[in-house]
Amino acid sequence: MKTCLVVDDSSVIRKVARRILEGLDFQIVEAEDGQKALEVCKRAMPEAVLLDWNMPVMDGYEFLGNLRRMPGGDAPKVVFCTTENDVAHIARALHAGANEYIMKPFDKEIVAAKFDASEMMVTGIEDEISKAFASLPFDHLIFTGSTRVGRLVAEAA
Repeated sequence: MKTCLVVDDSSVIRKVARRILEGLDFQIVEAEDGQKALEVCKRAMPEAVLLDWNMPVMDGYEFLGNLRRMPGGDAPKVVFCTTENDVAHIARALHAGANEYIMKPFDKEIVAAKFDASEMMVTGIEDEISKAFASLPFDHLIFTGSTRVGRLVAEAA
């Protein structure tokens, strides 16, 4: 099961997000500010992050910069979720490393579209296949097929 870190200073938003994301088969971890979210990531890097912009202690933008500099911090899919709707904020979030951007209030359909669980699952499966083939005692591997799913063909030397 994929893990999603929900980072928002509003307990109501965290509760709504939890219900929606659990319905999408995510295991949820919560944090009420960016500093606590970084502590969560240091213990176990989530596959996805739903991130508020305006929070006390450390805001979402600062958290995202710190996350992307951590070992493995480039892996989580990060969706900014905020009331900030001007183009400058959206551009700043995407430039900082956010994958997606949604506005509050949000609903299940919007969250599901941004956290396309099936796409994340395919990516996870591809990663596992690549790791498995990398450990095989072959001199080289040939990758054929599409870049999304593809077919790995191993040739013994």
